[in-house]
Amino acid sequence: MTKLTLISSAIFSVLCSQSALAATVTGKVMDDKNQPIKNASIHVHGKNQSVKSNDLGEFAIDIDADSQLHISKDNYVDSRIAVSESSNNLSVSLKPTSVETVVVYASALHKNSLEMISPVSVLSGDELRNKSKPTLGETLKGLPGVNASYFGPVSSSPIIRGLDGPRVKITQNGLDASDASRIGPDHATSSDSLAAEQIEVLRGPSTLLYGSGAIGGVVNVVDNRIPTDNIDELTGAAEYSHDTVSNSNTVAAKLETGNEGFNFHFDGTKRSGDDYQTPTFTIADDDGDVETENSVENTFIDSETLNFGTSYVGDHLTIGFSYGSIDTDYGIPGHEHHHDHEGETEEEHAEHEDEAAEEPVYAHLEQNRWQGLVSYALHNNWIETINLRVGYTDYSHSEIEDGEIGTTFKNKTTEARLNVEHKFADWHGMMGYHYSDSDYDAIGEEAFTPASVTTTNALYLLEEREFGDVTIELGARVEDYKIESQITAHEHSHDEVEIDHSDEETIGYNESFTNLSASAGAIWQYKPGHSIATSISHSERAPLSAELLSNGLHIATGTYELGLGYNIEDNEAHFEPENIKQETSTNLDLSFRRFSGDFGYTVNFFYNDIKNFYFQENTGLVYDEEDGLESAIGAHDDAVAVYQFTSKDAELYGIEFDAHYQVTPSAMVKVFGDSTRAKLKDDEGNLPRIPANKLGSELQYDLGDLQLTLTGTHYFDQNDVTAFETQTDGYTLFDAQANYQLGLGSVDAQLYINVDNITDELGFVHSSFIKDKAPLPGRNFRFGVRGYF
Repeated sequence: MTKLTLISSAIFSVLCSQSALAATVTGKVMDDKNQPIKNASIHVHGKNQSVKSNDLGEFAIDIDADSQLHISKDNYVDSRIAVSESSNNLSVSLKPTSVETVVVYASALHKNSLEMISPVSVLSGDELRNKSKPTLGETLKGLPGVNASYFGPVSSSPIIRGLDGPRVKITQNGLDASDASRIGPDHATSSDSLAAEQIEVLRGPSTLLYGSGAIGGVVNVVDNRIPTDNIDELTGAAEYSHDTVSNSNTVAAKLETGNEGFNFHFDGTKRSGDDYQTPTFTIADDDGDVETENSVENTFIDSETLNFGTSYVGDHLTIGFSYGSIDTDYGIPGHEHHHDHEGETEEEHAEHEDEAAEEPVYAHLEQNRWQGLVSYALHNNWIETINLRVGYTDYSHSEIEDGEIGTTFKNKTTEARLNVEHKFADWHGMMGYHYSDSDYDAIGEEAFTPASVTTTNALYLLEEREFGDVTIELGARVEDYKIESQITAHEHSHDEVEIDHSDEETIGYNESFTNLSASAGAIWQYKPGHSIATSISHSERAPLSAELLSNGLHIATGTYELGLGYNIEDNEAHFEPENIKQETSTNLDLSFRRFSGDFGYTVNFFYNDIKNFYFQENTGLVYDEEDGLESAIGAHDDAVAVYQFTSKDAELYGIEFDAHYQVTPSAMVKVFGDSTRAKLKDDEGNLPRIPANKLGSELQYDLGDLQLTLTGTHYFDQNDVTAFETQTDGYTLFDAQANYQLGLGSVDAQLYINVDNITDELGFVHSSFIKDKAPLPGRNFRFGVRGYF
């Protein structure tokens, strides 16, 4: 026992050893013309506090061990300098950059956007506020390589390089958003872009840190609801805006304060709007009659969010928690129920139509979310920081039909992520443990996916090392993925009139998968402001419960869905979940970047080879409420197509780019675009609902306190379709923004007006399940005012 105690004490002493007593490091931050830089941020790597340089560029910061200082400032390239307690009177020179550099929180290793090996885009500051929309998809769709699923303006999720749904992980401060937006496109994401500090989009597989659900990319919404820097004074912000296209009003507010290490945060938003207007378009109703429309019915929204957070930030310890709630009602366009009107009189038929018009189907979304953070900086020779984030989310999405709840989708998620940042010889990295437990349930007539519990346990390791101008990065993750469910087994056949529930059989389904992921990459800074980055990664993903176990009518998409676990034989569906193989992705990325001087660019090439790609395929059958599954030939008009998840080998490849040129100190021109090709191998056809290619340009012009922006984006025709898709015509959108800075003493105020779709262009989104019923909004004027103090 004594021997064990001595060994434990020795290990603890090594881990907690400090090289010397605390000391103060001083220095000065200058630009390339030897002029002082004011308000540059100086941060000790691994600690949670930072200081700002004064008017003369001077700073002083305390350290208690050999450390690294991270010096950053908007429009300058970051600098990292090794310091010891004897370091003093440092001279730091920052070089200007043609693009904004921000730290990417999702990177885990404190990298900024220019140091990342994987392609990344970050929206923050005024750019985020000007482009912010009610949904993540609409906010991000202008970025190269990013599009939106678009189930109307109130439900729109990001698509990255042609991949969406369960392949794109949506996180808040690194933890899963834990909503049901991955289950169906009519389910809105619960992440609020209006209150975000910045939004990060990581393209390509990010499975090492975020799991198999990130096989296509990650969208990380960063907020300050758990403050990680000390707040010494009361600060806040408020904003009001009005959109004419939907007669919507949005109010948002934020307050932060702190004292002696204790910090507090509050933010909230309120948004309400009516059905949105569109350019004139035609649509065929259930009877085949063509109608002319100028709006999309049932696209209203009424939403409230409230968030509170607090923290204590010390020299070594940071601890905090936050609570957030979302309460939203929104209409679900295209959500139509098919009624059999055979034998009805004209009066009864008209009565049913009037009831449908008076009682549209809408969704009620509620979410309560708790998050906690504990971080401790050790500052010894091996371990730098131990960081623990935990979260619990209680999510509910109810669909209201005729004033009553028809179907409710629930998801309760518990998640924990433990990261240990460390150094070993010349390697710097992170090892961690990730736990997630998701308890999903669906109750009601549209519960096409059975209740299930999905549990994930994972270990991961990420390491980097510098070799002169080259930095290499290696990583690996092993993930145990377990899904449990109770399957109600009954067959749907062509001669089935009514299901005898007494004959139903309940089957307990339990399956485990081991998902392995690995990556290797490098970035070469071959001269200041120029770099080449490349990476190769291998990722594995097990199917979600919806992909594996679905068996029911999904009215939002107008289809009957069957999962991978079902086998159709003689128009009968049998639950036979055998030989389910994991989706395996091998991804190559190559990036060229320039960010110095007046001209800069980023060009990304990618190739993604996916074995056992899960997707929905039209079976050629239809589902009728009376007859079950039957051939589409001669079927009833109310029957819906049967789509089944299947797996086949696929490949996706393409290019995405953005370039900018500072014409004058007041004028900048940008050009951006992307192209994605997605198809099955062996000439088996194209993948469905792949976004159209896009090409755009943006002009920014500053006139003192007035900033003007004009953007034009052309979406090309999409002709690469599957056998059951229709082609989509191209369209061009022009948007304009004008922001005017007001001088109101201590309040930084801004008036703005945005004009979206200036030419009132009619555009249909190819990736939308209801593209023919829900075109993009028409011309919209958005007026607003925001202020900061």
